[in-house]
Amino acid sequence: MKIELLSQNQNWLPTIAKWYIEEWGPTKDAEATQKEIRKLQEYLNEKKVPLILVAFENDTLLGAVQLKIHEMNIYPNYRYWLGGVYVSKHHRNRGIAKALVLEAINKAIELNIDKLYLQTENLSGGLYKKLGWSAIEQVNYNGEEVLVMEKEIAAKGK
Repeated sequence: MKIELLSQNQNWLPTIAKWYIEEWGPTKDAEATQKEIRKLQEYLNEKKVPLILVAFENDTLLGAVQLKIHEMNIYPNYRYWLGGVYVSKHHRNRGIAKALVLEAINKAIELNIDKLYLQTENLSGGLYKKLGWSAIEQVNYNGEEVLVMEKEIAAKGK
């Protein structure tokens, strides 16, 4: 398995958009997918946030993760977020999500980010708790109960 920036593998943009719409989107029509593709094109960065990392083997896309800015508007002071962690249904339970999250943390360190936040529908913290993320609080956000978590990381050069 390899993990690289989506900007180096832009052909997977429609697949990631489809995954996100199917998993978290309010609608599943072609217009929604095109809108999601346009939104994700803003993530085709390499040396700044927002960006997306993708995991793949050979020519098969396995999963994706995002580093983004200000995901939840109720936390305006929480700047950098990990999000969009998704692994294809056919490739789950192989440690791909863990590898993506760890690589995203490495990328955040490279970008001199010292703290990341995330929201998860898994109210126990799941994988993130196992990887050392700390719960901040459970909130109802856009009609969903989510756990907001944070992780202090050692930014490069600090």
